[in-house]
Amino acid sequence: MVAQHHGQQLDPHYLGYFDCFNRRQFYEAHDVLEQLWLKDKYGPNGAFYKGLIQLTGAFVHLQKNRLRPAAALFKLALANLEKYPHVHESLNLATTCELARKWLEELEQGRFGVNPLTDQNVPVLKLEGSGS
Repeated sequence: MVAQHHGQQLDPHYLGYFDCFNRRQFYEAHDVLEQLWLKDKYGPNGAFYKGLIQLTGAFVHLQKNRLRPAAALFKLALANLEKYPHVHESLNLATTCELARKWLEELEQGRFGVNPLTDQNVPVLKLEGSGS
């Protein structure tokens, strides 16, 4: 997922994250982005990458039907992503945070008894100015 993005404006690991995420390969998305996060853990994008990793971690938990841990990760992701401007690294964070809040709300409304992740209800993240 990374090699195909070499030579593009954004980091290949970052772009690979979106490819994996949008294919519902949430664990792989986490793995791909972790490479960037480890390099910038304490840098300007550390919390941003961490928030995106937590977002995918929430969906990994949903895939495993672990609803409360998913909700906890959605909250952590929001806390990290809301620190950044409306658009950051070509990602509309207002839309991304809205997505996380929607999934968290569905979990809470179902009282953690209904998994909102189905074949018909899948999350998608898009970069601005990109097909990714």
